[in-house]
Amino acid sequence: MVAGPAAPRLSAAVKIARGGEALARIVIAHDASETERFAADELALFLHIVTGPDFPVSEDRGPSGGRLLVGPGAARLAAAKIDLASLAPEEIVVRTAGNDVILVGGGPRGTLYAVYAFLEDVVGCRWWTGTASRIPWKPSLSIGEIDIRFNPPLEYREPYWYVAFDHVWAARNKANGTRAGGDALRGGRQTYEGFVHTFYGLIPPERYFAAHPEWFSEIEGQRTTKNAQLCLTNEDMRRELVMNLKEKLRANPTATIASVSQNDCFGNCACPLCRAVDEEEGGPAGSLLRFVNAVAADIEAEFPHVAVDTLAYQYTRKPPRLVRPRPNVIVRLCSIECSFARPLDDPRNKSFFDDLDGWSKIAGRLYIWDYTTNFSHYVQPHPNLGVLAPNIRLFVNRSVRGVFEQGAYQSWGSEMAELRAWMLAKLLWDPRLDEVRLREEFLAGYYGPASRHMERYLDLLEKAVGKSGDPLGCYSPDDAKFLSLDTLLRSWRSLEAAKRKARRSSEYTRRVRRASLPAAYVVLTRWDSLREEAGKTGRAWPWPGKREELLAWFLEAARDEGMTMISEWQPLADWAAKGGRRK
Repeated sequence: MVAGPAAPRLSAAVKIARGGEALARIVIAHDASETERFAADELALFLHIVTGPDFPVSEDRGPSGGRLLVGPGAARLAAAKIDLASLAPEEIVVRTAGNDVILVGGGPRGTLYAVYAFLEDVVGCRWWTGTASRIPWKPSLSIGEIDIRFNPPLEYREPYWYVAFDHVWAARNKANGTRAGGDALRGGRQTYEGFVHTFYGLIPPERYFAAHPEWFSEIEGQRTTKNAQLCLTNEDMRRELVMNLKEKLRANPTATIASVSQNDCFGNCACPLCRAVDEEEGGPAGSLLRFVNAVAADIEAEFPHVAVDTLAYQYTRKPPRLVRPRPNVIVRLCSIECSFARPLDDPRNKSFFDDLDGWSKIAGRLYIWDYTTNFSHYVQPHPNLGVLAPNIRLFVNRSVRGVFEQGAYQSWGSEMAELRAWMLAKLLWDPRLDEVRLREEFLAGYYGPASRHMERYLDLLEKAVGKSGDPLGCYSPDDAKFLSLDTLLRSWRSLEAAKRKARRSSEYTRRVRRASLPAAYVVLTRWDSLREEAGKTGRAWPWPGKREELLAWFLEAARDEGMTMISEWQPLADWAAKGGRRK
């Protein structure tokens, strides 16, 4: 995997280590930032693990040659000059110059990302999860000629999976989201004030409704706060919201984005003023965007570094006819209604694609809220791996600048969480990467000798959903057609074969067991109908003869994995108390 356009060449330019001896020095500037110093320490740590010797970090200029120059100050020591002022905020440069290696980047995180790109793309390190990695052993390490300069196309990259909420893993995989991002030592992250569905957080009904019912939605002639929004044409309400938002921003000085976004329901205001605006604009996005633009204008003088984020979600998804987002407004378009069995430019997703195309023509900062799990069944097979890369590329080709990939965010143990989080992080950083190679590489590294059977398991699920015609939404039912008895039997055979291949390693065995939970979950939820079908068709039953035995196995494995949620709404403990049933 190469972070930028140029792969390392084969001619040995810089000798890093030989036979347990360090041959290169790590150099930083005397005024290096905390994050640049940390980047140098990370480089020293992993070069030590890879080659054996220690690599001290120094501010010593010393003789040229055999130096790893970390950060902009150190990069100036190299013979090859780089226009550091031209670097974008997270743009990286990994370049050899004679016997030096330059590792530098823009903004607070760029140099750290350059170090991780060097360790990953040149040295061969991989960080699959927060606890699983591949660090090669190379006691003799020489680096060929390198010339990489890469600017990630997305300014905001969030693989929003529970396994990604590890700031060490997130930084090493160059995710910079509000949860899946680095801490201050690692250059920080994109920080929100609020995050989403913030209308009632900014104008709490319990505080305002009694005195100001006109600040809230009018629905069928009545002002209400139940399953409702704010009255977006009310100027007094906007002034109060702006005052409250400014107070929150003063208390959160690291925030660069403030969410002013609709509640997670319908119920937009239908008062005469709001209705007139929406009719003029061709839909409710009109009154929303006019309101958000006004809020953004009101806060800009005091908070010029803060953008106001809002949603194009459900009833506001269609872009407005006339109004355009201000430069300090982010519109986050949501794909919640889509089918994820096919890419988002597939004809079955035409409505969303048209809205994406429309917003891309009018929004200077367009973000995406995408969905990569099944909220109704976190553990159920959800074969969407084939659309992750095409969708991210589609977003980038439509000038999207940030992507939030919502997954199973509440618990360990969700279906193929580790693979998805890693692939998403890689693709959000560089959408050009080959997704097939990424998947193969992860499976080989994470499942070892069982990887071939894991690949077969994933392939048969993808083929099954394609053949079935199921839409594969983010709330798919447990009786989806692609989860047929035949699919489950073939899946289990592949998983059992993977278990046999993994038997010599307790860690690989545990990972295969975790990957087997989804098939077992579907069998548990549909036990009676599947048993009946197997009996009628004479199919061998590979699971225990009693449901209670399979449930006991499932719960033991799930608890070992730290699983606490079976869906977005149901804790594992509640599901277990009900005998492994939804009701």
